[in-house]
Amino acid sequence: DFRVAQALAAAVRTAGITLEEREDGHFLCSIADFGRWAAGRKELRLEYFYRWMRRRTGLLMDGDQPAGGAWNFDAENRAGFPKGGPRSLPAPLAFPPDANTRAVIELVERRFGSHPGSLGRFDWPLTRIDALAALDDFVQHRLPHFGRYQDAMWSGEPWLYHSRLSAALNLKLLSPLEACRAAEQAFRAGRVPVAAAEGFIRQILGWREYVRGIYWRHMPGYLERNALGAREPLPGFYWTGETGMACLADTLRQTLELGYAHHIQRLMVTGLFAQLLGVEPQQVHAWYLAVYVDAVEWVEAPNVIGMSQHADGGLMASKPYVATGKYVARMSNHCGSCRYDPALSTGPRACPFTTLYWDFLDRHAARFREHPRLALQVRNLDRLDESTRTAIRERAGEVRSRIAAGDGSP
Repeated sequence: DFRVAQALAAAVRTAGITLEEREDGHFLCSIADFGRWAAGRKELRLEYFYRWMRRRTGLLMDGDQPAGGAWNFDAENRAGFPKGGPRSLPAPLAFPPDANTRAVIELVERRFGSHPGSLGRFDWPLTRIDALAALDDFVQHRLPHFGRYQDAMWSGEPWLYHSRLSAALNLKLLSPLEACRAAEQAFRAGRVPVAAAEGFIRQILGWREYVRGIYWRHMPGYLERNALGAREPLPGFYWTGETGMACLADTLRQTLELGYAHHIQRLMVTGLFAQLLGVEPQQVHAWYLAVYVDAVEWVEAPNVIGMSQHADGGLMASKPYVATGKYVARMSNHCGSCRYDPALSTGPRACPFTTLYWDFLDRHAARFREHPRLALQVRNLDRLDESTRTAIRERAGEVRSRIAAGDGSP
């Protein structure tokens, strides 16, 4: 990441030697190539970059056409689970710590035992052999359902159909190309639907390479961006999981126990709540960097500053990803056991997500009134009578005050 690059450059200057930089072969798009793709473009949108990368690599291509007849099957990859939840859910392959790993775990427990988090369930792949086994396990047992349910959540089920491969990729135990090829081969062999293979490949070939390009193109100033002027402190319950909001409690406790949450838990639970509350993006960035095992800054910072918090003003994502508690209700079973009602925006049982959603639109209405993707939501705000808008503002103020006072059930 940028900090390491600066430290290396400083060390070389001090030593009076020459630093030779070579391109990292572990990525499929060099920083220079990303710069050439981005040059002259008014908007650096993922979809166009992803299509360019598909053509460059030939992944999921039939000649000059995308396999399956479409570049992107995202519309087929947004299903929630049926009422009974996920069925026949295969547990991912686990890797019990060896003697060296156990020694490091004991060292960390001695020195940092009072810090948030837990090491009790550490079972990540730590060797090349382990990582290849984890990839094969995912492709065989979970990739077939990954596409359809990649955005779904379920209480007490942290892994669902996700791959658990991001840390292995970042540690260079796996190459991104072999992971993508494994998914494509499963599709070509008829073992997984094209939407599942494409959804997985898009995360690696598209998103992972894209955020790296954004990071290096806009550092170091990128980390300081705060386009929405958010200034609230990060709630203390992000470090404990002690909150009455069921979706946040489940995601936060899982995060502290496992160092893991999947992309929708990060974007539409922890990230969404921080954005709606108006938390300073640098505090959100620092939290994500601290708690997730795959959080290397080059990939974490654009996901948080840009995608999650819209603090870069739309450089990465064309709109803020804001929603009421009804989104969580549609994509999970959390709301059924929660004290709050996602349909309510005012009153003591109002879901804080829903209250703060309308408050977010109210606070930023002037900015987004003519926005091509958010204007409709602002018009929905305009339809509320003034007494309702006043009640929302009052309830939002109460939520902020109670959180500031350390109350996890605002």
